[in-house]
Amino acid sequence: MRRMSIVILSGLMLFVAACASPPASQRSAAAGSATLFEGARLITGDEAAPIEDSAFVVQDGKFISVGRRGEVQVPEGAARIDLTGKTVMPGIIEAHAHLGYWKGLTPSAEHFTRENLLSDLQRLAYHGVTAVLSMGADRREIAWPFRDELRANPRPDAAMYLTAGGLAMPQGGPFSPLREAVRVVTNEDKVRKEIQELVAKKADFIKVWQDSRRELMPRPVIEFLIAEAHRNNLRVVAHTHALSDFKHLLRSELDAFAHPTWRQTDVEPVDDELIALFKAHPNVPVMVGFWTPRNEIYGARPYWLDDPLLAETFTHAETTALENPKTPGGAPRTWASGPVPRSMKRLKAAGVRFVLGTDMGGGLSLEHDPTPAYLGWSSHIEMESMVKAGLTPREVITAATRNSARFLGLDQLGTVAAGKNADFLVLDANPLENIANTRRISRVYLRGGEVDRAALRTQLNGGSAAATRPPTTH
Repeated sequence: MRRMSIVILSGLMLFVAACASPPASQRSAAAGSATLFEGARLITGDEAAPIEDSAFVVQDGKFISVGRRGEVQVPEGAARIDLTGKTVMPGIIEAHAHLGYWKGLTPSAEHFTRENLLSDLQRLAYHGVTAVLSMGADRREIAWPFRDELRANPRPDAAMYLTAGGLAMPQGGPFSPLREAVRVVTNEDKVRKEIQELVAKKADFIKVWQDSRRELMPRPVIEFLIAEAHRNNLRVVAHTHALSDFKHLLRSELDAFAHPTWRQTDVEPVDDELIALFKAHPNVPVMVGFWTPRNEIYGARPYWLDDPLLAETFTHAETTALENPKTPGGAPRTWASGPVPRSMKRLKAAGVRFVLGTDMGGGLSLEHDPTPAYLGWSSHIEMESMVKAGLTPREVITAATRNSARFLGLDQLGTVAAGKNADFLVLDANPLENIANTRRISRVYLRGGEVDRAALRTQLNGGSAAATRPPTTH
């Protein structure tokens, strides 16, 4: 009888243990476990040719080996996930967004809460964006503590959150409600004081507004700002407009441009002098920000409004707001033959580094025909627009992964390689054939664990659980 009881108890324990085991797709998140993913086409993010019929092992949230099927060392007892027919690429990294201000169709300072920031980070993760820099207008009393909380305890369903302190002249910053969070600096003493606070808060970056359409910072002040930031190991990103200011900022050792030169039309956006300056400063990247002129690129009613991914986390009202009936019928042809692709071609030939930066959530205000913050979705449309402007799909994926990671100093992100964080997307189609296929998301992994996209889809802003289908090729 005693022996029978022991047998029954042992069987019961085995049954409970089996029931408690996570599904194979999530086991790689468990401490010490290993999972082999095999069979996918693997885009590593470094512009190398994809690895067909790949294999990679994830353990303790990191890639531990990457190669072809049958050629990687697999730990004994590793779980196996067959990805035959799928494509894998690194997680997307968004280098220029403005989080926290939007709920539905309305931006407000009152919306900037810990809860709304988390919702934005979850929406990004749902779309495969695994890290984001919120650029210069975060409300510090909320943003800094929440960022530190997430650094100490990363969530399995939210993108990594970086934040920048913003500095501008009294009338030089963004529109309300972002404006109130930007610190006003008019002289060197104020610059020094603000930078010391940013150092104390361990800011990830400094953003400065230097826009000729608003109030320009005196050049000696902005030169001092950049130098003082560098003395304190902080990098500076600029929102600027006029070609002459781009040149001055390059000479002043700026670290990155949040916007391109072609937003101004007074002169040719790229000239020989600018090319020479970029060649002299090869590590200064540019964010092209194609989300803002989206209707110029795609027309009054962009074809991708019918993409199921958009409906999964955005309401019908939000989707409809992306239409702009005022857009001229020939706008896409005009854009395609205009200065933007011509300028991209020149910058690309000069070796300028591009990173993914949409400016999503910023640059709009109640008095300037606002549209909601399409966080995550906009990153995919940005990538497609970069291809339309003259980059190859492989170059765009590298810009949105490795280049963005390097710019943000995220050494553990950006590529699929041994030792890197296991942040990656599993896609149902090949984005090297059609960049719109980055939207054909099957799964998203953060630090080796699968994001529960079904749960996020239920909670995010009333989106529907639309079934994915192949996007239209354009």
